[in-house]
Amino acid sequence: MGTGERRDDFEWVYTDQPHTARRREILAKYPEIKQLMGPDPQLKWVVSLMVLTQVVACYLVRDLPWKWVIFWAYAFGGCLNHAMTLAIHDISHNVPFGNGRARWNRLFGIFANLPVGVPYSASFKKYHVDHHRYLGGDGLDVDVPTDLEGRLFCSPARKLLWLFLQPFFYTLRPLCVNPKPVTAMEILNAGVQVAFDLLLYLLWGAKPVVYLIAGSCLAMGIHPISGHFIAEHYMFLKGYDTFSYYGPLNWLTFNVGYHMEHHDFPSIPGSRLPQLEKPRPGDGRSRAGNPGQEDRGRVLRPPAPPHLLGLRPLGLRLQRHAWPLRPGQADLHRCPGAVTVGRGGGARAGGG
Repeated sequence: MGTGERRDDFEWVYTDQPHTARRREILAKYPEIKQLMGPDPQLKWVVSLMVLTQVVACYLVRDLPWKWVIFWAYAFGGCLNHAMTLAIHDISHNVPFGNGRARWNRLFGIFANLPVGVPYSASFKKYHVDHHRYLGGDGLDVDVPTDLEGRLFCSPARKLLWLFLQPFFYTLRPLCVNPKPVTAMEILNAGVQVAFDLLLYLLWGAKPVVYLIAGSCLAMGIHPISGHFIAEHYMFLKGYDTFSYYGPLNWLTFNVGYHMEHHDFPSIPGSRLPQLEKPRPGDGRSRAGNPGQEDRGRVLRPPAPPHLLGLRPLGLRLQRHAWPLRPGQADLHRCPGAVTVGRGGGARAGGG
């Protein structure tokens, strides 16, 4: 961001997303990782406590001046609501009740959605499966910014504006890139959410409702806890489109920072992802989840990205895959691949 660099196009790659092959490779060498897979029943109690905490907070802010309502929405409620969206992420992977009780997980996701203020859980589940299956896929992965975003937000000031507006792009992009029919679960999600918001309004007025919704919007935009939106699939290093963060913010975000690990093993709950980094005697590796460029067999962590906490990386440099793989182009870009909102470099395939 600080360099003022401008780019005309995404960086296009024609290799398949790497995590499926990496999963096979890692499990072949470390089959004991399968023991980490499966549900985590503790998640439902943590989420229930978070919902209760936000209900109590709604009661406490009912008589505060508006400036303090917004302050606490950013400083406290937003942090909790952002963490709740990441709990909903784990719920979308059937963590609370397991794969055999998918409907219970969907209904629990609607319950977890209540403090967020706007219906989110059912729609997130519908699109998130594509994010894993078609990581960076053009017209398939709605987490990738659109061409319009890449053209409009190409200067430092505009990129900063994009960060402020990120919640709205994240919400509206699926409707433009890959719209899907509305499901019965989404209708139920919306109905329950509206009823909950209306109940808060009738009990304690407008301030609790504003506290919840403003907190969700503020904490998904310019907020320290939302840095993972960029870090997860930003091409800090050539060839790597998925990055992991191992710092203390993982305590508040259900270990979403372990993102390489999560894409390698989406069936492992976030609470157990840190166990993948524990070295095993004699194997000479540092983390199970991230690849090393010198020796793929050892499965090492890639070099740390430069300027991770600064403004310079905000060039929105992402990769985009062209699907399906085209003959003769299989090795255009090797290693974990993604796509780039920016200009220059890369072979663009088709429109979009």
